[in-house]
Amino acid sequence: MKKITAPVIRSMKAERQKIVMVTAYDAATARMVDEAGVDMVLVGDSLGNVVQGLPNTLPVTIEDMIYTTRMVSRGISRAHLAADMPFMSYQASKEDALRNAGRLIKEAGAESVKLEINEDYVETLYSIQKTGIPVIGHIGLCPQSVLEMGGYKVQGRGGKEARRLVNLAKMVEAAGAFSLVLESIPRSLAREITNSVRIPTIGIGAGPDCDGQVLVINDLLGLSPEPTPRFVKKYAELREVVGKSTRAFIEDVRSGAFPSEEHSYD
Repeated sequence: MKKITAPVIRSMKAERQKIVMVTAYDAATARMVDEAGVDMVLVGDSLGNVVQGLPNTLPVTIEDMIYTTRMVSRGISRAHLAADMPFMSYQASKEDALRNAGRLIKEAGAESVKLEINEDYVETLYSIQKTGIPVIGHIGLCPQSVLEMGGYKVQGRGGKEARRLVNLAKMVEAAGAFSLVLESIPRSLAREITNSVRIPTIGIGAGPDCDGQVLVINDLLGLSPEPTPRFVKKYAELREVVGKSTRAFIEDVRSGAFPSEEHSYD
């Protein structure tokens, strides 16, 4: 079984092989998606929303990310494991960035880190990758900037902002990122960026022309409550399955049907 590394991911663009990434937040889920054949597993700071029940990702700490990534790493044998650098784990200084990126690799078992990037953090990305840590850039809608953006809004509409994102993508590539996440931008802009850089682009709400796609596992499996973003496609309705199964268990316990003789010890 061939291990998928950062160079393998980068080569997939030239080979015109679509990249599949999903998030995971525990060992059991990581093992299932790894066995299913995904190329990349991302421990996203989206754990703040889908695991911790927070309204956004801002309160997620580096300790949260290390703990969760360590669990996920135990379930993966083939896929490439990436971890988000959470809010304020890299913004204050390059020293903080290097220390925290190193912790995600050394303590948590990540094989790359992902940074939400604007022009101010391109040098930070460069500094991290120079230490030998593979880095994924993330541009477009950056959830850690939700307060500045005034909500979760599509980015890159309008000529000036589109040009800025194209230029930023090129800067991220030049700084040494091995791949680039494009979130919630127009399809035409995602296509232009994808054609403008040699590193693979991975879209989430960026249309079909990216080199790969990523979804949050809770969205993919239908575990997230409504409403979900327009870009989400549900491949199962596990929220309904969980509800139905739990109600059946409640009924069996209250009626005395469970546990039966079959489920009891002599």
